[in-house]
Formats: sequence, C-alpha cells, structure tokens
Amino acid sequence: MNLFEHVGRYAQLMSGVFSKPQRWTLLGRQYVKEVEKQGLQSIGITIIISIFIGSAITMQMVLNTENPLLPKYVTGLTTRETLLLEFSSTILCLILAGKVGSNIASEIGTMRITEQIDALKIMGVNAPNYLILPKILGFVTIIPVLVIFSMFFGILGGYLIAYTGILSPAQYVMGIQYAFIPYYVTYSIIKSLFFAFIISSVSSYYGYYAYGGALEVGKASTNAVVNSSIIVLLFNVILTNLLLV
Repeated sequence: MNLFEHVGRYAQLMSGVFSKPQRWTLLGRQYVKEVEKQGLQSIGITIIISIFIGSAITMQMVLNTENPLLPKYVTGLTTRETLLLEFSSTILCLILAGKVGSNIASEIGTMRITEQIDALKIMGVNAPNYLILPKILGFVTIIPVLVIFSMFFGILGGYLIAYTGILSPAQYVMGIQYAFIPYYVTYSIIKSLFFAFIISSVSSYYGYYAYGGALEVGKASTNAVVNSSIIVLLFNVILTNLLLV
C-alpha cells in the first residue's frame, strides 16, 4: 500500500472518529478511563526520565563550557532552554509514543483480530467514534500536564545535581531565572497538543486496520510507534518554523 492510500484511509477513519457520538454519557466514561490510562499512568515515567535528563544536561554543560569567559549561570540557562524548547515537548512525546502509541495500537488491533470491532458494527455502533475518539481526547487533554511535570522535574534534576559540587546551586538558579521568556512554555504546550493528536490517531489507525493474527498486532504496534515518531519529528520542524522563526 502506497502513501496516498494510507493518507486516504486515515482521513476516512478520522471522519468517522469525529462524527457526533451516539451516547455522550458513554463517551464521558470512556474519556475518563483513557485520561487515567494514558495520562496518569505516564506521570511516573515522565518524572523519572525528566529528572535524569535534567541532571545529564547540567553535567554535560558544566563539562563542555569550561571557559573563563563564560559566566557560570550559563549552565542553568542552557538547561532551562533545552528542556522548555525541545525535551519536554518533542523528546517526551517520542518516548510516550513508545508507551502510549503501542498500547493504543495493540489494544485496538486485538479487538480487530478477535472480531470485536465487527460485532460493534453489526450492533449499529460507530466503532471508530466509540473506540478512538476517547483515546485521542484523553491523550490531548492530559499531555499539557505531562509537559509541565517534565519541565519542573527536569529543572529540579539539574538543581539536585548541582549539589554534587560541579556547580553552585545559586549560580544554577540564577541561570534558570535569567532572561526567562514565558512564551517558550506556551510554545512547548502547543507543540505537545499536535504531537499527542498525531500519536493517538496514527496508532489508532494502525491498530484499526490490523488484519490477521497475533503477529499482525505486533506489526501494527511497531508501525504505529515508528511512523508516529517520524511524523512528530516532521511536525516539530514545521511548528518550530511557524511559532518561533
């Protein structure tokens, strides 16, 4: 199947996803479950990864900017900008594509090969709307929370590593506060909303069209993670050009 066929099937699937729900109360219940499954269960990994990445960025900056002409607070400033502009939105979403995206693709793919989706259609249920819309809404809703957590704990990780003696905590804090641009937080959240939609919808697409046996579910999960990651990186370049340049 070529690219245009994939795009056409994806667009057709999304038209079914964003049609009017048959039962709003059912959508609400499914939405709450998806927020808990995709968002709240991802807070732990978000915090752990952000702390370690913030610590690593701080150490790398100290080791690679040993120059008497550069003020010490540059380390804190660079750590902050790296986290706000790229890691807490783009890199975090690439990591979550592996967790959330594969989960969505395998869940829907399993329903496809066990003919549960066919059963829903026989009962007159709009299967794409019932299965996919809550997942997209849930992930898009919770991703700004995960981004904010990532920013905070990434900066905290850098602050904690400063106590090892590689940098003065006061100098690190000065760098964090120096020339802060609040729009960078907004920019990061806007990007993450697009990325969350891409990950959840592309993963749903590959899961929904997973025909065959259990092996096909594994292939659908792999394709979902790989292709959603590529599209996220493509849109990262586009959105950066639109929002910052």
